[in-house]
Amino acid sequence: MATATAIAKNTRTLGAQRAEVSALTTYDWVALDKRGKRMKGEMAAKNASLVKAELRRQGMNPQTVRERGKPLFGATGSSVKPRDVAIFSRQIATMMASGVPMVQAFDIIASGQKNIRFKNILIDVKQGIEGGASMHEALAKYPVQFDELYRNLVHAGESAGVLDTVLDTVATYKERMEAIKSKIKKALFYPIMVLVVALLVSMILLLFVVPVFEKTFKDAGAELPLPTQIVVSASQFMQHWWLLVIAVIIGSVVALVMAKKRSVKFAHFLDRVMLKLPVIGNILHQSAIARFARTLGVTFHAGVPLVEALDAVAGATGSIVYGDAVRQMREDVSVGHQLQLAMRQTALFPNMVVQMTAIGEESGALDKMLFKVAEFYEEEVSNAVDTLSTLLEPIIMVILGVLVGGMVISLYLPIFKLAGTM
Repeated sequence: MATATAIAKNTRTLGAQRAEVSALTTYDWVALDKRGKRMKGEMAAKNASLVKAELRRQGMNPQTVRERGKPLFGATGSSVKPRDVAIFSRQIATMMASGVPMVQAFDIIASGQKNIRFKNILIDVKQGIEGGASMHEALAKYPVQFDELYRNLVHAGESAGVLDTVLDTVATYKERMEAIKSKIKKALFYPIMVLVVALLVSMILLLFVVPVFEKTFKDAGAELPLPTQIVVSASQFMQHWWLLVIAVIIGSVVALVMAKKRSVKFAHFLDRVMLKLPVIGNILHQSAIARFARTLGVTFHAGVPLVEALDAVAGATGSIVYGDAVRQMREDVSVGHQLQLAMRQTALFPNMVVQMTAIGEESGALDKMLFKVAEFYEEEVSNAVDTLSTLLEPIIMVILGVLVGGMVISLYLPIFKLAGTM
């Protein structure tokens, strides 16, 4: 009961903290400095009075303080992307390595942020650090933007006195992970968009072009070949039921997404199916191994204990199947098994990965071996994605030819037949 009460209290506290940050408003100010020179700038605060007080504290005489107007199409920076966090990590690591105090570094980075939401988060984190909290404690208020892995690495860096080095490593890690995800998305985006355009063109032909040809064929009294009859029947169906077809397509996509979110079993099943697909499945396998190796290498190198590192790594693989396997590995390692033995039991990791992990454990250079594994599989993913793009081009041409080209040819078959009888 006490535990439940504590959890509820922490939840309310976290909610209040988030509400407090969302209440921060950006103000544009104009003030006179000690020389009487006109200065202007911007500041995030709860109200205009606090902005004026801060300006006076800095030795300036505030003239005007106005709330910045909201953009026409909503607030700027509605979400904080992983790329934003990577850039922030690189910036603060560079500043701290150059001797800039942490609080001042947060101030400088926040003032240059175009994403208002992230800017407010950085200001609030800075205020938490000024209040005596460590960086990882201040970041804990924002678990969505700074996940458990990120906070654990920061905590390890603070404990070892090498926070700037760890943050630089984190920035490199996030940049690499985003590069892998971006490349995979880019490879899949092109064929998906081509197929969507092909379907749209087919629907336009069926709804607007085929009916004109159908009327012409009826007026000419021509006997329609089988391909043309199929296209005409499809056109008649679409004219009567096009709303139903669109509703079924959209409903199927929404149902698939909702089922994946709400059903763990379905999400697990879908992930297993994706991993078994030809070409794409291999890319997903390699990507999950690369993420696992890179993430575990970074956390272990930062000084995080192996069991805790595996706990944080489970959610970073990008795969439910691999995530479950890493959690099982954590259980095995926690009772005394070697990491390489725990990896072998999952039957998911190639023998090369297991052997390199074993060498790393025996030589005391596990992090270095994991980095080598990550580099190898990141390169493999890059090559596989390039190969996928090459393989998909002829497949896309065939699909386009069947969908659009076949439909156009079937419409002209009766015309060719009529021309041959004349």
